[in-house]
Amino acid sequence: MGKNKKEKPVRKSKAKFVGIGIIAAIAGIIGIVAATGGVDLSPTKTSMDTNNGSPILGSEDAPVTIIEFGDYQCPFCQRWNLQTKPQIEQNYIDSGKVKLIYIDLPIVGIDSPKVHASSYCADEQGLYWEYHDYLYKNQGHENDGWARAEKLKALASTLPGLDSPKFNECLDSGKYDNRVKENKNVATKSGARSTPTFIIIGPDGDGTQISGAQPYSVFQSVIEEKLNS
Repeated sequence: MGKNKKEKPVRKSKAKFVGIGIIAAIAGIIGIVAATGGVDLSPTKTSMDTNNGSPILGSEDAPVTIIEFGDYQCPFCQRWNLQTKPQIEQNYIDSGKVKLIYIDLPIVGIDSPKVHASSYCADEQGLYWEYHDYLYKNQGHENDGWARAEKLKALASTLPGLDSPKFNECLDSGKYDNRVKENKNVATKSGARSTPTFIIIGPDGDGTQISGAQPYSVFQSVIEEKLNS
């Protein structure tokens, strides 16, 4: 994906959320800093429906929402999920203050859509987040074949509690391919141009965008600001 550069990774926007899915009107998100070092200075305004994304991690009533746009082949996404996410879970998600929703943004390579579709096959067995974390813990190199269907089947067979034949049948069916495409469209229309990208929304509807695998301290600062707003 390229090297992270030091820049101002946090951007703020105004967001509104309606209904079961989150509908966000995000205006004026400026300076989206990609993990590749690219910068987009154009403002964005879009609606975002998270119904086809991941199950909610945490309490549905949590006052702060983190939306993560990621790719399972992205090494910076792996870094965030292994180093920062556990701290957020321990300090905010487990206590009911924050909930996390993951939206597929499969842009790294040809195998990315399939590995994202596989996550919903695990979700059929109530193991979405276990499988999600397992993928990042066992991530190979970008586009080296680790995310192909047969490799995914072999990996899934080692995940405790997962029914391999049922998982394999689901993956072969391609039943979630369109869901992944829809999520990618949601992500790009919402201004995400690199992985990982995050939008953190407070109880007042304000949204703050963070680009790249920023450390826990960056997320802590934004979350605390949201909780105290």
